[in-house]
Amino acid sequence: MERELNIERKLTLNSHTKKGIKLKGKSFQIILTSIVILFLALFLFLPLVSIFIKALQDGFGVYKETIVNDETLAAIKLTFIVTIITLPLNAIFGVSIAWATTKFNFKGKNLLVTLIELPFAMSPVVTGFLFVLLFSPNNGVFGGWLKEHNLKVIFSTPGIVLATIFVTLPFVAKELIAVMQATGSAEEEAALTLGANGWHIFGKVTLPKIKWGLLYGIILCNARAVGEFGAVSVVSGHIRGETITMPLHIENLYNEYQFPQAYTVASLMSIFAILTLVIKNIIEWKVQKVEKQ
Repeated sequence: MERELNIERKLTLNSHTKKGIKLKGKSFQIILTSIVILFLALFLFLPLVSIFIKALQDGFGVYKETIVNDETLAAIKLTFIVTIITLPLNAIFGVSIAWATTKFNFKGKNLLVTLIELPFAMSPVVTGFLFVLLFSPNNGVFGGWLKEHNLKVIFSTPGIVLATIFVTLPFVAKELIAVMQATGSAEEEAALTLGANGWHIFGKVTLPKIKWGLLYGIILCNARAVGEFGAVSVVSGHIRGETITMPLHIENLYNEYQFPQAYTVASLMSIFAILTLVIKNIIEWKVQKVEKQ
């Protein structure tokens, strides 16, 4: 009888202990969730809302005038030209480097993979100065040759494109390297055994497996290309209507105390960022759906 009572007491104590742990765990979860929500509200949601409020503080007329202004349109045009050039080149590089490092073994492979991350480690401003040292017409390494052939890189669109390509270089490559390592090479080896050539293997076997990873990397690359400031600021020369991208245009307007106009252009970039985020999440959902199948 006494033994049964002891067992019952132990079971009761264990039940109360588990309930206590659950309550503590739930309280901790509520606290953590509240901190995250507060952090997002203070540092993400409120600043984002403030941008649109400031952009429209002088009315929709000023907002519209800023958007259709010649300098704003030139900045938007240049930003998208640079992005359109950057994306396919980075996609080609990303696919090539991912294919080479995951399908073949060669000396220096690890060093090559490490060097891909150099743009992440290097300050964008330093990147800009690097291109100035290489292509400046006055004292650049290739400046003399460029001058002889009447070619201009620094303080022109080619310089902005080169700087943007460099800072966005790792996005597609890193995404595809991870995807290709996860999927392995068994299917490619089987296709090769059956007599398929390299292009056929890539188009029919590899590309279907990496298409979502490729698209995801392009989306990230696109977001960074549109918003790049540091490297572009150094190589652009800030020539109005010619070498001013959207981030540089925001800086110019802000420095000239044209705050509603600056916030208007910032709101356009915010809308683009939100759209990019939505597309990114759709792609992630698609990838998860494919993986479950």
